[in-house]
Amino acid sequence: MNRLAGTALAFCLMAAPAFAALKVGDKAPDFSAQASLGGKQFAFSLADALKKGPVVLYFYPAAFTKGCTIEAHDFAEATPKFQALGATVIGVSHDKIETLDKFSVSECRSKFAVAADPDGKVIKAYDAKMPVMPYANRTSYVIAPDNTVLMEYTDMSPDHHVAKTIAAVEAWRAKHPQEAAK
Repeated sequence: MNRLAGTALAFCLMAAPAFAALKVGDKAPDFSAQASLGGKQFAFSLADALKKGPVVLYFYPAAFTKGCTIEAHDFAEATPKFQALGATVIGVSHDKIETLDKFSVSECRSKFAVAADPDGKVIKAYDAKMPVMPYANRTSYVIAPDNTVLMEYTDMSPDHHVAKTIAAVEAWRAKHPQEAAK
């Protein structure tokens, strides 16, 4: 990314409003996308992931930027906790899959998958697009196996996304003990 584009992205990240159109109780749009886990590409399907338990779906602006790297490290560190709760974590950005192959290894530490959405269709379906720029806003969702949005949180700071998503998955799990990790 050249210096001017980086400066423009930084400005937009600071100016982005904190909102998300999908609210608790809404049905999450189904999607499939090319994804990478540990540098290995595969086809991610939300419907298939939901058969295994809740899904933590988080959108981030761009691989290898400061906040996105912090957030990826935080989700990587928390992956064992999410797995113990039966949840799948998937990050989504507008990056190309070749970039995410590298990001999935170095920043996601081969712990969870990241999906490529270069045309922005998934970002748009979840109303996670930043105004003016093609980048995703930093938005996290927790989606129940019945495809219902349990939690949404939008904040350009990466600091609270993991804690809020873990709390939402724990709350769901407490109400659904019969649906032990599949």
